[in-house]
Amino acid sequence: MRATNRLSAQFLKSAPVGQHCDGACLWFVKREDGGAQWVLRVTVHGRRREMGLGGFPALSLAEARKLGEHWRKVAATGRDPIKEREAEERAARREDISLAIITADAFEARKAELKGDGTAGRWLSPLTLHVLPKLGKMPVTDIDQRDIRDTLAPIWHSKAATADKALTRLAIVLRHAAALGLDVDLQATDKAKALLGKSRHVPKNIPAMAWADVPDFYASLEEPTLTHLAFRLLILTGVRSTPLRNIRLDQIEGDVWTIPAEAMKGRKGATDPFRVPLSREAQRTIDLARPHARNGFLFPNTRGGVISDMTFTRLMERRELEARPHGFRASLRTWLAEATDAPHEVAEAVLAHVVDGGVVRAYRRTDYLEQRRALLERWADHVTGGAGQLVRLADAS
Repeated sequence: MRATNRLSAQFLKSAPVGQHCDGACLWFVKREDGGAQWVLRVTVHGRRREMGLGGFPALSLAEARKLGEHWRKVAATGRDPIKEREAEERAARREDISLAIITADAFEARKAELKGDGTAGRWLSPLTLHVLPKLGKMPVTDIDQRDIRDTLAPIWHSKAATADKALTRLAIVLRHAAALGLDVDLQATDKAKALLGKSRHVPKNIPAMAWADVPDFYASLEEPTLTHLAFRLLILTGVRSTPLRNIRLDQIEGDVWTIPAEAMKGRKGATDPFRVPLSREAQRTIDLARPHARNGFLFPNTRGGVISDMTFTRLMERRELEARPHGFRASLRTWLAEATDAPHEVAEAVLAHVVDGGVVRAYRRTDYLEQRRALLERWADHVTGGAGQLVRLADAS
């Protein structure tokens, strides 16, 4: 039998780069970057298996020998120690089948489908705010429609959209639990919806400023601050707040700003980036903001990220305005309808709305960039104090 316990704690502190055998299949591997780890090398059914046990010094010499002995005995019985450890980890995870744990696992499985891997937290927030505080510790197999009804009843009528999202996401979590082999009621959410009844909530449109009033508001954004400059660009381009706040210098080329497809909302089925034609006023605004740029972002904050989504809202609240920032998209769309002869599909394209099915889009190889350029140039003329005369696309040639 080969000698064991060859290494010493003193040797490990200054061990050279390389692989050092302690005996009994246990190896100490010192890397060039200064780190080190323990490895067990065994043979199972004629196949060599190399099993990482842990890093050093987190796993001491004595602990590594004890752990190595355990897995060596497993290998001696003809079982693969790596597969055995994986099975033990899976069993340990299954021991905790609380809704909170299964929700986290379902979220991890779906992250790749979500914008930015779900880092903004919008997929999880309806559950973390309204469901998990009450049901998070309950085994997912015990949850029924009455539990769900009692949890969502307080917001079913007052926060209907949030409640509906919570119910939809909870159904996804239950399907994930079923895929894991857990005995859950996949109809629990549908039954809960039947128990909750029809919501009395009446959806309200986001308050928007009349397009005729936009020039006065735009003129009030006269300070060369990030907030005022970002707000100006928001109004001039008609884009949503998120891509505007996250605009990067490398997305701007000449008089076109290209927004990556994954950063766009409301374009289901569309996989191409969205090109925003920049009016002369929009380009001037960007040039004024460039000195503030940091880490590639045109509108950075002091913490290394970008300005907050609430930046615009708070400004309007301080001025005691009923309208909200997102409402400027409605202002622009109404202006397009009332003050221009833009065709419906072009007007919708200005706001990056997808109006046709995938087959139609596949054959229509245009994003109406030049038509949109003419319209946004005239919109810029309007918001900077120009007349609101009828805009005809024929004038854009």
